[in-house]
Amino acid sequence: MYEKVFAYLDAHAEDYAAQLCRWVEVPSVKGEATPGAPFGKDVRRMLDVAMADAKAFGYETRDFDGYACDITLPGESEEAIAVLGHLDVVPAGDNWATPPFTATRVGDQIFARGTSDDKGPALAALYAMNAIKAAGIPLKKSIRLILGCDEESDWEDMAYYCAHTEMPEVGFSPDASFPIINTEKGMIHGFFTGKLAEDGVQVKQLWTGERVNVIPGESKALIAGGQEVADKVAAYAEKTGLPYTAEVTADGVWVTAEGIPGHSAYPEGRRNAIGMMLVLLREMGVTGALKTLADAVGMEHDGASLGCACSDEISGALTCNMGILHVKDGKVTASLDLRCPVAADLSALTNAIRAHLPGFNVDSLEIKEPHHVPADSKLVRSLLDSYTEVTGEPAAPHATGGGTYAKVLKQGVAYGAAFPEDEDLAHQANEYIRVSQMVKAMKIYAAALMKLAAE
Repeated sequence: MYEKVFAYLDAHAEDYAAQLCRWVEVPSVKGEATPGAPFGKDVRRMLDVAMADAKAFGYETRDFDGYACDITLPGESEEAIAVLGHLDVVPAGDNWATPPFTATRVGDQIFARGTSDDKGPALAALYAMNAIKAAGIPLKKSIRLILGCDEESDWEDMAYYCAHTEMPEVGFSPDASFPIINTEKGMIHGFFTGKLAEDGVQVKQLWTGERVNVIPGESKALIAGGQEVADKVAAYAEKTGLPYTAEVTADGVWVTAEGIPGHSAYPEGRRNAIGMMLVLLREMGVTGALKTLADAVGMEHDGASLGCACSDEISGALTCNMGILHVKDGKVTASLDLRCPVAADLSALTNAIRAHLPGFNVDSLEIKEPHHVPADSKLVRSLLDSYTEVTGEPAAPHATGGGTYAKVLKQGVAYGAAFPEDEDLAHQANEYIRVSQMVKAMKIYAAALMKLAAE
């Protein structure tokens, strides 16, 4: 049964690569809403490209007013297996070796923002459907590929989709890693504002970060003063071994903290540039809201000083990231992104955050509950079997701090498309995929979808 399907995928590997190159050259970062384009013109354009390509493959598509689309491979019944991907991407950021929105092919690799998160995997799922269709495999259930446009922000796409049509109960999201993720931590996203102190070190400008779910790789601040400030920065850099630089100008001293960027859910091996800036400012005598943030968060990523550190056996330890810090007009604005263990009391955590940020107003607080599908469930067993059939490797489910559309499904998991040996550069510079690895992912998806849709 697999022979014809896999042969199709091998034969169309370069077609996939060429199509992905077109997709990633659409800079589908969330922008200003306009009629029919709730997430901006570039995200709308990406949605149109995806639907046009699906129609060219012979599928019926539905456009949900620019929020999302779906693409269906019909089976004998209307009951469907869902595959949920997304077409929006995070901003490119800095330090790319190649233009982030120009597809750069280097042998088996394609470099560009969105190659791995999530245009490459979403397109791989579409090609898996193509292979099943081309091979004439009979399906009892339909397969529905749902492509959202707001995954990297507020998930307004899924709310709109669910309000306007029935969401399937079972499926997976190709937006993480293999073998399978059956447990996703809960999330707390918050924005907070406090007052800039009038005494102590004077921060004239500080504007770092664009997204709550990105560990910022660089932070710059303009601090009042002259050479004496630069000398303090140099002394602290020598004391800590952390990479800070200072440039004395007529307006003050521009201080730069160089971190190691990454996805907020995976802080190990990363270094938050905002945290670096905060602990430096505290060392120099900053007061008020910035000192509060330095004391409560600083460079920690476990939430300990915020009163939030916790863990469980199923999903591991809580993580905490400050992705945005802005100083403007005497106001300090900061974001927090906590990924919380399945057993955590999210209400108690939000109370702890409020208690450890005295003087801050809570501008917004979004809570997403954790998601867990038992390891012995039929869905998890079927997907693990498909992974092993294609790769020959043993497989077991695991947990993640990342959040995927799997949470939207009653029985949903994250399933690829990254393999255990792949480098994880989601939300980082020089993001890429290997075409050969994506073809392997397509085969896993095809095997899994045939199995799920045949029952």
